[in-house]
Amino acid sequence: MTAEIIDGKAFAADVRGRVAEHVARLKEENGITPGLAVVLVGEDPASQVYVRSKGRLTVEVGMKSFEHRLPAETPEEELLALIERLNADPEVNGILVQLPLPKHLHEDLIINAIDPAKDVDGFHISNVGLLATGQKAMVPCTPLGCLMLLREQLGSLSGREAVVIGRSNIVGKPMAQLLLRDSCTVTIAHSRTRDIEEVVRRADIVVAAVGRPEMVTADWIKPGATVIDVGINRLAPEEEGGKGRLVGDVDFDGVKAVAGAITPVPGGVGPMTIACLLANTLTATCRAHALEEPEGLTA
Repeated sequence: MTAEIIDGKAFAADVRGRVAEHVARLKEENGITPGLAVVLVGEDPASQVYVRSKGRLTVEVGMKSFEHRLPAETPEEELLALIERLNADPEVNGILVQLPLPKHLHEDLIINAIDPAKDVDGFHISNVGLLATGQKAMVPCTPLGCLMLLREQLGSLSGREAVVIGRSNIVGKPMAQLLLRDSCTVTIAHSRTRDIEEVVRRADIVVAAVGRPEMVTADWIKPGATVIDVGINRLAPEEEGGKGRLVGDVDFDGVKAVAGAITPVPGGVGPMTIACLLANTLTATCRAHALEEPEGLTA
């Protein structure tokens, strides 16, 4: 058996295309242009690249892009004042504060200062609670992207056994909640899970989000299972004969011989994160104006 490779890059392009079509209709029929504000504090190189990409793709789908770049030493009260202004700005439908923040800033305080209705990252405690209780919420982008890929690959997820490896607030926990909402039987495995290989081997769906390079090997996987690899790990050059490379949390070459379908790294889940950020901004805009939400772009 050789697994089908799930092309996240192509599916993300399709999602962005559907967002762009809906944005064009909003402009034509309602005179509304969604706006996304991204706040970057400091000069983290990876964050700078990510923010540039977000801004470019926001404009490509027809939305307004507002970027706020602040020095690393920005006082907390200044950042909170900016968020308050963005909360009150009717042209801003989505607000994202790029993480990680400099150490003197309290992430929980900053995230929870964002209007939950504009929290397109889905990290505000109100959205976390709404998701956990099965209510309408803004959903974190990476788990939402994983869910979209699974629905596209498998159709109905009802009754399937799923294992999420990792219990982070950003991916593991919300991913488990989304799978529960789609009527999966869900187990969260983590560093303290006993006989983790046996736990994972039961699963029809495996979502690996643990941050350990190539941890999940072929003997962990039930034949025919669908494997979603959220991990992005850069191997040091000395481990690769002088050349560093990106790998996931799954041993791709080994697992693809057993699984029914698998996402690659790169080109799998990664492109879906920004696509879902744009989808969330569109959803937030529609909710703010009591308009019909875009079909197929929400949880």
